[in-house]
Amino acid sequence: MERKASAVWRGGLKDGKGTISTQSGVLKDTQYSFSTRFAEGIGTNPEELIAAAHAGCFTMALSAQLGEAGLTAESLETSATVKFEKTDAGFTLTAIHLVTKAKIPGASESAFETAANNAKAGCPISRLFKGNTEITLDAKLV
Repeated sequence: MERKASAVWRGGLKDGKGTISTQSGVLKDTQYSFSTRFAEGIGTNPEELIAAAHAGCFTMALSAQLGEAGLTAESLETSATVKFEKTDAGFTLTAIHLVTKAKIPGASESAFETAANNAKAGCPISRLFKGNTEITLDAKLV
């Protein structure tokens, strides 16, 4: 299985602008620029897209882990915050913090915690960053 996305950039770093598109068409010529990455411009940026990808990946992995435990979530809500900092090596993703709230009828706290930790360790986006970026999780059963 392969997934594809593309980016186009025109101009210099600070005065240029670009667009990002995805194979599915969900993003089509979506604007990104220096200001959307380092300030508060209108559009997206690579770090925001990584946060979205990680939130989605983790949530699906959590659903799978719950299924293996014989549980089905009524709802799973996850946010991901990516920390993007200047280091000696240059700008780097230094941390990703996942926050998830789950409504799971019949789930014990320990079964939920096990499923959440397994999902954090096993989702492909988490594995992509393993060893390079600190990944933390705040998981709550509501």
